[in-house]
Amino acid sequence: MSHQHHHSTKNIGITVSLNLLITLAELSGGIISGSMALLSDAMHNFSDVLSLIISYIAKKLSGKSHTYKHTFGYRRAEIFAGFINSVTLIIISVILIIEAIGRLIHPVPVEGNMVIALATISILLNGIGVLLIKKEAGNSMNMRSAFLHLFTDMLTSVAVLLGGVAIRYLAWYWLDPVLTLAIASYLLYASWDIFEASVRIFMEFTPKSIDIKQIAEKISSLEKVKNVHHMHVWQLDDHDILFEAHVEMEEDVPVSYFDTLVTRIEDLLQEDGITHVNIQPELSKNHKKTLIV
Repeated sequence: MSHQHHHSTKNIGITVSLNLLITLAELSGGIISGSMALLSDAMHNFSDVLSLIISYIAKKLSGKSHTYKHTFGYRRAEIFAGFINSVTLIIISVILIIEAIGRLIHPVPVEGNMVIALATISILLNGIGVLLIKKEAGNSMNMRSAFLHLFTDMLTSVAVLLGGVAIRYLAWYWLDPVLTLAIASYLLYASWDIFEASVRIFMEFTPKSIDIKQIAEKISSLEKVKNVHHMHVWQLDDHDILFEAHVEMEEDVPVSYFDTLVTRIEDLLQEDGITHVNIQPELSKNHKKTLIV
């Protein structure tokens, strides 16, 4: 195990412990104070704990070696974790929105001092968690979803703190559900991108950055290439885009020529971020030659 991986694992462990502490404190405080915003923050923090545990397991799996039974290894484990985390966030957001609307219709008195104290603690501990995993958030969808959990939770705590101040000094009890509604709406919006991206990868859709027709034109313009068909482009994980196609030649060419041609195609496709290329050569083969089937 590398020093960097050990450091990463340690950071996740510390962050899980911090969020468990926040969850227990806010859950108790929310029940005592009557603050739905505090209870919703506790729920969100508990989802952070689950998401970080899932992210940790996925990170361990993604590092396992390829085998004859698993030729791609567990490369999509982190995508799966990102999907689960984003779905969790969406469900929590919908629940919070429903509860907040209910509280707007039927306002409930809230103990402001406890809300202020616990929200302040949550901001500090969540802030530490955000700093611990910020560096890794840019490298994988999995860790990005975990980072999003923590960052939005910190924002939630800031809003809860402001709400606690307004409740304590102005008796604005309606502000508690309004803040919950605003935070839940933002959370729903922010988590949708990760959800959509993970679904696109699982369904093996063509990445948004890839123009299939343009790639076909580039390959077809190469010397001695008659046409390109049976083309497929899909994403394996956060980093790797795979490509396969049948390339029909105008004439019978030696293997050495086709090998050179494949190298040229690989260079062309690298410009589109494609990292793995599989080309099948053909010469007057009698079968359907549509671009993507």
